[in-house]
Amino acid sequence: MRGRRFEWAAIFLCTACPGDSGDTEASTGAASTASTDEATAAGPTGSPGSEGTAGPSTGEDASGEAPTSAGPTSADPTSSETSDATSGATSGETTVGETSGETSSGPGTSETTGGGQVCEGEDHAGKATYYAADGSGNCSFDANPGDDMVAAMNTPDYMASAACGACVQIDGPDGQIVVRIVDRCPECESGHIDLDEDAFPMIADKNLGVVPITWRYVSCTLDGPIVYHFKEGSNQWWTAVQIRNHRNAIAKLEFKNGDDAWQEVPRLDYNYFVAEQGMGPGPYAFRVTDVHGHALEDARIPFVEAGDSPGAGQFPACSP
Repeated sequence: MRGRRFEWAAIFLCTACPGDSGDTEASTGAASTASTDEATAAGPTGSPGSEGTAGPSTGEDASGEAPTSAGPTSADPTSSETSDATSGATSGETTVGETSGETSSGPGTSETTGGGQVCEGEDHAGKATYYAADGSGNCSFDANPGDDMVAAMNTPDYMASAACGACVQIDGPDGQIVVRIVDRCPECESGHIDLDEDAFPMIADKNLGVVPITWRYVSCTLDGPIVYHFKEGSNQWWTAVQIRNHRNAIAKLEFKNGDDAWQEVPRLDYNYFVAEQGMGPGPYAFRVTDVHGHALEDARIPFVEAGDSPGAGQFPACSP
């Protein structure tokens, strides 16, 4: 939840990149608040640019519903880190390719990132404010108070959670930073990004509260493979999966159904891909596609309720 103290509809030009945050202005500071309705209304099926109402903030219950997070001055950034795999099982193999998954990277392989590489050619103009972030928010990532480089996206650019986990490079009056989108700012207009209160001073005097910025999507700098996080309450009859530790924004998640065919899973506003009829008991074969058309295929992903199962590969960093 966030409470403001001051004051991606982005088109992923490199095939897509999400958007922005916070809202109300004041002379002393800003905060964004992530309110949302819950997981009953399906959001975009994972492709950035799709529309949908902004979803619930973190801490939804097992039914898929998420509590509404509060407004301006909020504290909802989420961690983008790779969560520990509570099950020791990892995927069998991962392929990385253009949507079809060619070019195998082999079992257990992962790529180191080249964070800071621009993912689209156009800069976005807007403004920055700040709020007291704790690492949680509408994107439903875990709280991680020690990570200051997070932000909330305005509702239009949040794109019903398509912006969640994406990294944004921001140029402000006094500096440049890269932050990960972990929350939504309900009142913020397009272009507006609500920063963690400790990240704001890296681009401008905190006393200003609101400053003009330009920003663009970049690949996140991180290590290790993507991680499949199963929501609390998930089971073989109702399965909710979130992708974590991804270098680029996620466009689509598919799983192999009983007919051995890829089946796309709808993405809800609170950043979970939810199969209302379930995916079966597992282990699963998943295919994850980023906004640039790269696909990762993982086999033998075990089900871990309220836990993580790592994949075997990572998306390549996008090029300028």
